[in-house]
Amino acid sequence: MSLRVALIGYGTGGAVFHAPLISSVPELELSAVVTGNPERQAAVRSRYPDARVLDHPDRVWQTNGEYDLVVVTAPNRQHVPLARTALTTGMPVVVDKPVAATAADARSLAALSAVRGQPVIPFHNRRWDGDFQTVRRLVGAGALGGVQRFESRFERWRPQVKPGWKESSDPRDAGGILYDLGSHLIDQAIALFGRPERVYAELDVRRPGAESVDDAFVALEHPGGVRSHLWMSATAAQLGPRFRVLGDRAAYTVHGMDGQEDALREGRTPKDEGWGEAPPASYGLLGTPGEERPEPTDPGSYQDFYIGVARTLRGETPPPVTLADAIAGLEVIEAALRSSAEHKVVEPNVPGR
Repeated sequence: MSLRVALIGYGTGGAVFHAPLISSVPELELSAVVTGNPERQAAVRSRYPDARVLDHPDRVWQTNGEYDLVVVTAPNRQHVPLARTALTTGMPVVVDKPVAATAADARSLAALSAVRGQPVIPFHNRRWDGDFQTVRRLVGAGALGGVQRFESRFERWRPQVKPGWKESSDPRDAGGILYDLGSHLIDQAIALFGRPERVYAELDVRRPGAESVDDAFVALEHPGGVRSHLWMSATAAQLGPRFRVLGDRAAYTVHGMDGQEDALREGRTPKDEGWGEAPPASYGLLGTPGEERPEPTDPGSYQDFYIGVARTLRGETPPPVTLADAIAGLEVIEAALRSSAEHKVVEPNVPGR
């Protein structure tokens, strides 16, 4: 029997990512979508006619035992309150990134999760980008030798500010590019090389009329000496490589973005043939100067996140992403904010360390 999912939010996150991914996993059933927007309600009814449309999250809590999982993809400031309510009503919850605006708030969720015996699973889907899967494979297999520097970029050219909570300077909104794109880049670096010991950041507001960070550089020093250099920007008129990973035996460089997001925006899903496959023209290069060769990109597989969620809820495997992972990322984001404000290298604040 499929696990019944209630999705809270049907903006870009809900409509483009969560709903189609949930619907592509046989072990899950998109049973309800919460949105108070009439146009979005109509869109849900058109694409998911078997899903119940609810106008307020309270409708989820009022139904006793009808759902097996709540997915929260509302604006950032609502993540923690909605996740807390899900836990107190006895339901596990998936929360879009960033899980919380502060590491302290995320730790409070972890404490409640432990008390209620229900998991909080962060939606860090970029771990299933094909190019990142390729980097992970190459690093794990020792194809680069000892990694010295990991360079990663999410850069865009969006010179005009688009009004909305993502551009807010209110800390409760966790707006700006450091929380939006940085959550992914930092999570990927930690997944590869562990929690950093030191953080340095340059955070800027570049665009006219912007209030939140729209151009950022974050440097991490991991245990063992690996350094991660992370760029995120809305003001990049030319884009750098997505990844450049330098080892003492070889390097790997790849340009362009994983194609799954664009495919989802076009209405395709993981059920479609060839899902997540990258064309040979987009392959990265592996090797040393004069001896580089194309390295096939592993297929991307965002659906694997929700396959992992289903297995976790059935008691078969640990969560595909742990709340501890998200807390570590938030600790780095907070360290980056301090570093930029104080113009110095800082250590992340980790309780008990």
